[in-house]
Amino acid sequence: MITIYTDGSSRGNPGPGGYGVVLMYGQHRKELSKGFRLTTNNRMELMAVIAGLSALTKKHLPVDIYSDSQYVVKAIQEGWLQKWLRTNFAGGKKNKDLWLQYHQLSQDFKIRFHWVKGHADNPYNNRCDELATAAADSHDLEIDEGYENGDS
Repeated sequence: MITIYTDGSSRGNPGPGGYGVVLMYGQHRKELSKGFRLTTNNRMELMAVIAGLSALTKKHLPVDIYSDSQYVVKAIQEGWLQKWLRTNFAGGKKNKDLWLQYHQLSQDFKIRFHWVKGHADNPYNNRCDELATAAADSHDLEIDEGYENGDS
C-alpha cells in the first residue's frame, strides 16, 4: 500500500503558490514540493496529487491519497470529474489541463481518496502544508504555464 499526503497553498488567489507531498511505502518516505509565481489554491491542491502519483515507480498498486481539499476529493468521490470528462468540461470548468493529467495518471493505480481536516492534528497533512507554504514563499518560483497561458 502506498500512502500519499498532499497539500496546496496560494498567497492570494491567484498569487504565488506551492504544493507539498509526503509519499510513504513501507519504511520509505519521500517529500516533494515546488513553487509557482502565479497560480491558484485549487491548482496547487491538484498539482500536489499529480506530483505524488508521477513520483511513483510501481504501477497498479493500491494508493491511498489524503488531502484537505474538498475540491479534489469531491471531484473524484462524487463523480464530478467523470461528468466533466463526458461533457469536455462544458460550462467553463476550471483546471481542465490538470484534471486531464490526473485522469491519465490515475489509470495506472487503484486510488482511494480520503479527506482530512486541514491545519488540524494530522502530522503528515501539517508537514505537507509546511512544504507547500515554504515553496510558495521561495525565490525560485516556476511558471504554472496552464494558468498563465489561460489553458486551464
